[in-house]
Amino acid sequence: MTRVVIVGGGPAGLSAGLFTAKNGLETTVFDTDETWMHKAHLFNYLGIESEDGSQFMEDARDQVDEYGVDRRQDEQVAGVEGDGDGFRVTTDEDEYDADYVVFATGTNRDLAEDLGCETTDEGPIDVDIDMETSVDDAYAVGATARAEKWQAIISAGDGGAAALDILSKEKGERFHDFDVPADAE
Repeated sequence: MTRVVIVGGGPAGLSAGLFTAKNGLETTVFDTDETWMHKAHLFNYLGIESEDGSQFMEDARDQVDEYGVDRRQDEQVAGVEGDGDGFRVTTDEDEYDADYVVFATGTNRDLAEDLGCETTDEGPIDVDIDMETSVDDAYAVGATARAEKWQAIISAGDGGAAALDILSKEKGERFHDFDVPADAE
């Protein structure tokens, strides 16, 4: 089974995890809970009139958990290396193999840089429109790939874009995750 490892559990990482797990990919999210969302209150997130950032994170975690994301709370990633067929992700507790890796580490870009991902002149990890870095099958989302546009809704969109690109690669054609009312029944 295809395995996706996401490093970071803020809106960008959880959004990527939601899409990949919902669509049948084995997904692990490493979440140290250092998201800026704990300092936020959402008035500018489409579909949410007003919500505390910490409550938003709790709701988002519950949602990805429902889709079977293997969320490793407080297990910090120490390194990511290419291993020829994918990636080896190392934590203080274990090692994990992945076909794809998504960096959602905020402004801490060290892991992506150590993997060899190129940066822009401004400092963020350089990505294409699908959020893929210069290293094949490695993605950077949210503040990891943006110099100053650090809104939760933008970050969640970045995570979705990366996940859809991964799903498109796996399916061999452009993939769209489009639900209809009957799916809710």
